[in-house]
Amino acid sequence: MTKGFGRYAAATVGVIVVVGALLALLFHGPGEVVAIGISGMLALGVQLASFFLGRLAGANNLMARMGTGAFLRFVTLIVYALLAAKVFMIPLVAALISLAAFFFLSTLIEPLLIK
Repeated sequence: MTKGFGRYAAATVGVIVVVGALLALLFHGPGEVVAIGISGMLALGVQLASFFLGRLAGANNLMARMGTGAFLRFVTLIVYALLAAKVFMIPLVAALISLAAFFFLSTLIEPLLIK
């Protein structure tokens, strides 16, 4: 693990905690806070995997690094939508909005810490 990975992990956890708390103020129905928590844990795992896989894609190829992460996030969002609706039976709107928000905001900090 590199120093940049640790900083990115800490920043991502911070974003997920803050955004999750704000979303919990909006979505407070039965099961919605749990859906936000599940989305947060999933987003953290995917973002850290994306950051790590991006480094494997090539240290000098920024486009490959960002493309790898974008593809992984996109596939995760689609699979999660299907699983949340059909298998987990959690509130779909809260689950998908929170996952998309976590992905979007933590992706914004990634270029600042990618080195």
